[in-house]
Amino acid sequence: MDHKTDILIIGGGPSGTVCALTAKKYYPGKEILIIKNVANNVIPCGIPYMFSSLDKPEKNKFDDSALRNAGIEMLVGEAKEIDRENKKVITTDGGIYLYEKLVIATGSNPIIPDIKGINKKGIYPIHKNLDYLKSLVDEIKESKNVAIIGGGFIGVEFADEISKFKDKKVYLIELLPRLLTNSFDEEFCTLAEEKLKSQTVEVLTNKGVVEILGSSKVDGIKFSDGSEIAADAVILGIGSIPDTELALKSGLSLGKGNGIWVDEYMRTADQDVFAIGDCAGKREFFTRKDSPTMLASIATSEARIAGANLYSLKVVRENKGVIAAYSTCVSDLVLASAGLTEKTAREEGFEIIIGKAKAVDKHPGALPDASPVMVKLIFSKDSEVLMGGQIAGGFSCAELINIIVMGIESRILRNEMETFQFATHPYLTPSPVTYHLINAAMNAKKQNGHH
Repeated sequence: MDHKTDILIIGGGPSGTVCALTAKKYYPGKEILIIKNVANNVIPCGIPYMFSSLDKPEKNKFDDSALRNAGIEMLVGEAKEIDRENKKVITTDGGIYLYEKLVIATGSNPIIPDIKGINKKGIYPIHKNLDYLKSLVDEIKESKNVAIIGGGFIGVEFADEISKFKDKKVYLIELLPRLLTNSFDEEFCTLAEEKLKSQTVEVLTNKGVVEILGSSKVDGIKFSDGSEIAADAVILGIGSIPDTELALKSGLSLGKGNGIWVDEYMRTADQDVFAIGDCAGKREFFTRKDSPTMLASIATSEARIAGANLYSLKVVRENKGVIAAYSTCVSDLVLASAGLTEKTAREEGFEIIIGKAKAVDKHPGALPDASPVMVKLIFSKDSEVLMGGQIAGGFSCAELINIIVMGIESRILRNEMETFQFATHPYLTPSPVTYHLINAAMNAKKQNGHH
C-alpha cells in the first residue's frame, strides 16, 4: 500500500531532525515523515564520552520528544530506492512512500581502511547506533591494550576518554607526523600531543598500519617499519565518507567531490529533492573548492536552510561556503580552530600575515582557576580580511572560536577587529588591556609593517 506524505526525510540524524523541525515552523500545514535506519539514534558528538564521562552509555541516546511533540512522524526502515519520476521512495521491506518534497539526509559511513586482517573481531568502526556502541563500551572496559587508529578529532577524544581508566594501555596511531594536523598548525598540535602523553597515552605518529594480528580476534598491530604492539581492541577513527549510494542510484550527481551536488539552498539537480548534512557536497569558504568537512554544526545549519526553503525560497543565503570550525578538549585543554590554518593558507597560495597573543582568562591572573589562553589569527596581507584563527586554553575560551567564525563569515578586517567592542569581567575574561583577540589583530599589523 502506498503511504502519502508532503515532506519525506531519509535519515534521522542531526540534519534530518533539524530539517523536520524547521520545515514544521515554516510550513505548519504540511505532513512530515522521517524514515531512519536505526531505532536508537545517538548524539554523534557525544560518542567518545560514553566510556566514562557519562555514567552510562544510554545517557547519550538522542531524545526525539521534540519531533513527536511537533507532530512529525517517524518510522524505522531502510530506504533502498528513490523513484524521482513518480516521486516515491521504496524501503527494503516493500513499503512505498509518496512525497511532494524529499530530503536526503543519509549521513556518512566510517572509512574502513584496506589493511590485512581488518575484519577480525575486536575492531570497531564508529557507527552512530546506540546498541552497537553499548557493546563497544563493554568490550573496551574489558580490554587491557586499546589501540586507536587515526589522530584526528575522534581519535584524540577517544584516547583522552579511555585514558581515564588507569588499568589500560592506550595507543593513538597517526600516519602523518602530527595529531590534528588537518585543522591546526604545529604549535597547537604539539599542545595536544603533550597533554595526551601526560595522561599516559602512547602517541605513535608517522606510523602506517600494515596488518592487524591475531587469529579470529585481534591481538596486535604491525606497522610499516616492522614494529608491533599488543592490542586486544582497535577503534577506527580514520574519518567518514558521504553515504551517497541512494542518491547516485536515482541519477543525482556528485559534482566534483564525494558528496551529493547541491546549490546554495541545498537543492539537488531535482527541484523537489534536497540533500543536507554529511551526504551533501560542501564548498570551502575562500576557494569554493570541494571541502571534506563533516560536522553536526554544519549539518544543522544546512538543515535550517533546506527546511525553510522547501516550497519557496524564504531565507535568502548570502554566505557561500563552509568555514571549517572545530573545537575539542583533551582533559582540561581546549583547542579550537576556524577557517584556514597558516599551513593551508600558504598551500593555497594566499599571501598572509599572522598575529599571535597570549592572555590569562581572568584579571587579575591571581584569581582562582585562571588559565593562559593562546590566540593565533590569520589575515590576508593586502586586504587584511580575517581568514582563520586558532585558540588553546581553558574551558573559558571554548566559545571564542565562534566569534572568529562570525568574523570570517562577515569578512571582518584586521583594523575592525583591533577596535571591536567587547565585555569583560575579572572572573570571566582577560583584562581589557591584554584582551587576546584584539592584541593578536594588533600584532598582525606590526608584522605587516615589517614586510
